[in-house]
Amino acid sequence: MGCKQDFTVKIIKNEVIATMLPMQEHWLPPSNLDLLLPPVDVGVFFIYKNATAGAKPLLKQALAEALVTYYAFAGEIMENTAGEPELLCNNRGVDFIEAFADVELKDLNVYNPDESIEGKLVPLKKHGVLAVQVTELKCRALVVACTFDHRVADAYSTNMFLVSWAEIAQSKPLSQVPSFRRSLLYPRRPGSYCLSSIDSLYATISTLKPSCSNGNESILSRIYYIKAKQLCQLQSLATTNDSCKRSKLEAFSAFLWKVVAENTPGNKMCKMGIVVDGRDKLSRNDDTKDNPLAVYFGNVLSIPFGQNRSNELREMPLNLVANSIHDFLDGAVTKEHFMGLIDWVEAHRPEPMLARIYSGEGVKDEVGPAIVVSSGQRFPVEKVDFGWGTPTLGSYHFPWGGNAGYVMPMPSPLRNGDWVVYMHLFKSQLDLLEAKASHVFHPLTYDYLEI
Repeated sequence: MGCKQDFTVKIIKNEVIATMLPMQEHWLPPSNLDLLLPPVDVGVFFIYKNATAGAKPLLKQALAEALVTYYAFAGEIMENTAGEPELLCNNRGVDFIEAFADVELKDLNVYNPDESIEGKLVPLKKHGVLAVQVTELKCRALVVACTFDHRVADAYSTNMFLVSWAEIAQSKPLSQVPSFRRSLLYPRRPGSYCLSSIDSLYATISTLKPSCSNGNESILSRIYYIKAKQLCQLQSLATTNDSCKRSKLEAFSAFLWKVVAENTPGNKMCKMGIVVDGRDKLSRNDDTKDNPLAVYFGNVLSIPFGQNRSNELREMPLNLVANSIHDFLDGAVTKEHFMGLIDWVEAHRPEPMLARIYSGEGVKDEVGPAIVVSSGQRFPVEKVDFGWGTPTLGSYHFPWGGNAGYVMPMPSPLRNGDWVVYMHLFKSQLDLLEAKASHVFHPLTYDYLEI
């Protein structure tokens, strides 16, 4: 496969797609968990090898219909009288860009999305909550990409929307209808939370200490794949005995933590966070009909993290590092943790708040790398079929601009147990991964995707 190092993207048309039905303007207040998100945008893209003629009109028509149900994506974020972000559901609509790229699919370097995706195939959101770009390649392949405001939706919510959009395009009934019931996440009266537990994970902006940066080192995005066999081997190495088997995500995160520590001199503090979805924690019933949170649209996330000295991580066997991850996760995978977090936010409103792992705070000579792993194993790649087949590749894209790394493992489109892993890390960390862990992290190629 030869990758074209540079190509141009020509904008053919730019229009605004509003809901196909009129809607009454109203305000949708943020939940307390929405208020923990900074104003950052998240991208997601899908590559289709064989799109049918008339794909773009179909996508626009289906989007207009999908926005009737997912009306939050057609609104705008405004600042309310308390200084907090609030969603105005005014049917402002979604910017929809049609483009053409002078590159063949086989020459699109998906391993390096900084070169091929960022600023070219994933749209820069300039207005509203959601932007869509549909780009045709020289070989008639199609890239469908979205950028959305994280303050309005998490990946779970966006996944629901993407599946519904595809179902509407195929004239299928919606398998899930989103719920915007903010009362599901109301704080308790009186509120109650463990101060030391929540304060160790989150802080008001005014109380954060000055952050320590990594100087001028570049932070880059790359996409790898990991073979199912290698994941099983990592899981085996991370498991002490059958009675306390570690998950693949715990094993993967532990391995990543150790490798990054190899690149961290001395005894600096290295942080590892795992994004936890609280929907099934707040309601243990997995039946969608009896658990409205299963279709809740918004943010229901917490980011617990652990920290260890780099010299200790280098010496610890993988199973002990995995145990450390399991321990800090254990306190966050409960209903009480999420209810306490909701109550903590209520006690600190309207001051802006942030997850500490993103802050970069600490003593300058002791601050090491921080990485957040967000499991994308529920990323429904095979369900985002608009009528011309399942995607050749789908991936989230989150070059968020901070000093904390971001990693999302997703299921491979080959559906063979492999993972496709999006990584946004410092260049030195990526260089180390490719030098020391090339048996695990393989650069994503079209040979692997069987094109």
